[in-house]
Amino acid sequence: MVKERGAETPVYVISVAADLTGLHPRTLRIYEEKGLVQPARRKRGRLYSERDLERVRLIRQLTQERGLNLAGVRVVLEVYERLEFKASRDAVTWVFEHIERRRRVT
Repeated sequence: MVKERGAETPVYVISVAADLTGLHPRTLRIYEEKGLVQPARRKRGRLYSERDLERVRLIRQLTQERGLNLAGVRVVLEVYERLEFKASRDAVTWVFEHIERRRRVT
């Protein structure tokens, strides 16, 4: 019997996670230091799950495509996590649209 691996199962070492996300391992460490991602720790190594990789890709999108710094990313991720549709990238779009509407009003 083959055990099914879920999105939460930590399986990727940092070098593989970096390769899969197109980032340098140091960048992943910085994200972890800033509290933006928390990979599982086994002995002294980090293990990333599919969910961790999706989060890293979202962080990359927010920094590279939206121009946010890591402090801004933290705020967006906190809002994102509190919204009902956690697993939807539509939540991020909603946040930016909401911010833009508020800017126009003030």
